[in-house]
Amino acid sequence: MQISAYDVGVVKEFVRGAVPVHVLHHAAEGGVHGAWMAAELARHGYQISPGSLYPLLHRMEHAGLLVSHEEVVDGRLRRVYEATAAGEQELGRLRQAVAELAGEVLDGSWRSPDRTRPSRPVRG
Repeated sequence: MQISAYDVGVVKEFVRGAVPVHVLHHAAEGGVHGAWMAAELARHGYQISPGSLYPLLHRMEHAGLLVSHEEVVDGRLRRVYEATAAGEQELGRLRQAVAELAGEVLDGSWRSPDRTRPSRPVRG
């Protein structure tokens, strides 16, 4: 019986880790609010509840990656989040990490100039 990456939660963990990257990306493009962010994430296949999304936004704000303010839209108060300068710097580092991972995993094109490739174990 073969066990897939999904069965052991690897895909789920990868997607969970990608959510803050996605949030930071959109917050750097302009203000986002929770309902819009949840819909945007759902459009990409991420199913995240408000009970997970809003604490994530608050943690990112507490970490200095996001800043928020309140706006009144159609008579309702909405909290809007934007990336800070520190958030944009972190996003730059994340983009480099994503490019490295994608280059290596998808086509093997990425090679660090300061690292040698470890030898593979011999299976036998």
